Amino acid sequence: MKLIEPTMEYDREIQAFRSEFLHPGMSMDGGGSLIRFANTAEWLERVEACRRPETVPEGRVPSRQFIFVREEDRKVVGIIQIRHPLNDAHLNWFGHIGYSVAPSERLKGCATQMLGLVLPICREMGIRRVLITCIEGNEGSKRTILKNGGVYESTVYQAEMDRYLERYWIDLGA
Repeated sequence: MKLIEPTMEYDREIQAFRSEFLHPGMSMDGGGSLIRFANTAEWLERVEACRRPETVPEGRVPSRQFIFVREEDRKVVGIIQIRHPLNDAHLNWFGHIGYSVAPSERLKGCATQMLGLVLPICREMGIRRVLITCIEGNEGSKRTILKNGGVYESTVYQAEMDRYLERYWIDLGA
């Protein structure tokens, strides 16, 4: 498995990943709005705009987007986003990192591995403490965070989503 920044080279694989989330009740966290883009080139334009503070959409924070690819068949099995610096909404609810694993690839340790690979990138970006949130009751995400050193802080209510979010911190050291 490898963690890479998305490119048009993976157009078909990115859209195959997206299609796994097009069923009622599915959500794709950390996807940089991929769920709304049937055209990978347009999504990549959005990803690029979100990288720079001067072009990031209003209410968002600069972010870096990655796809998690299984090398033997090029399948995109996951997607993960680093957000930094945080605005109030991200500090209070969404955190530094959002991620999703394709429904067909869940329960295989992909999220744990993907998060583990992105933490050194966070450190390179100057983030010393990483905030990650998950929806209360999402035991898979909770286990992923804990396996990567997450320490529970609190649970907060997020009114727009009408959900409780568990907040965890991962200390990346000095």
